[in-house]
Amino acid sequence: MIRPRRAILFMPGDDRRKIEKGIAFTPDSILMDLEDAVALNRKAEARAATAAALKELDFGRSEKLVRINQVDSGLAEDDLAAILPARPDGLCIPKVESPEQIEWARRRLPDDMPLFVMIETAKAVINLKEISAAPGLTGLAFGAEDLVASIGGVRTRGGWETFHARSAIALHAAAFNLGSVDMVFTDLRDEAEPDLRAETRAAAELGYSGKFAVHPKQIAPIVEGFMPAPEDTARARRLVAAYDEQQAQGFGAFTFEGKMVDMPMLRAAQTVIARSLTSR
Repeated sequence: MIRPRRAILFMPGDDRRKIEKGIAFTPDSILMDLEDAVALNRKAEARAATAAALKELDFGRSEKLVRINQVDSGLAEDDLAAILPARPDGLCIPKVESPEQIEWARRRLPDDMPLFVMIETAKAVINLKEISAAPGLTGLAFGAEDLVASIGGVRTRGGWETFHARSAIALHAAAFNLGSVDMVFTDLRDEAEPDLRAETRAAAELGYSGKFAVHPKQIAPIVEGFMPAPEDTARARRLVAAYDEQQAQGFGAFTFEGKMVDMPMLRAAQTVIARSLTSR
């Protein structure tokens, strides 16, 4: 079964206590960050702390991911030298704008190590097709805050300034059979949880397979947002069963619960069932 990556929890790479706290909440993935969450004068400490956490802590069922600094930062080589011997489950590269940057990373990583890249600039959005087609890529992740800054936009709750890029990333991920991780929700107030749930549901409706969390309390709402409702799963199972029965009888198109069934509807039902299985 495909590994679910619904809630990917960001943790500062230089804070062992927060990493341990994050593990206790058992997100699908824990992303230890060496980039934006770490001050420039603490990069060395973050590498050492992250490597030690990878070696010493039991992450349980949570996937162990590390986000290094961007390829042209002058820091990425040292990040890899410190992190790869500690055997993370996967790697994330920020601010990728070209397939050459992915090739740079793939030459340095084990062939079977998952690799995610973050789409965070206007240039990256323009180059999405070439980036998505790069060999050895596992998934695309959306960095909305940096994207809006790169286009000179204004971040709003409505999110129209991010909609084109957000949709394009999901579209390209689907076209190239990649995972897709939606943007962070930065409002940590308890009264903002309904908005987090709505944003997560929108991400699932766009086709995203997961979403970043920046606090452990966001994990449960995000996971729930990617889980099909029981009634949706039940209907999908009925549709697939009806399709199989019609095929066995030699029929093509048919009506199911008052609607004509075609292949897109069948594939949508199969997706719902697959998501329900990976949500267990």
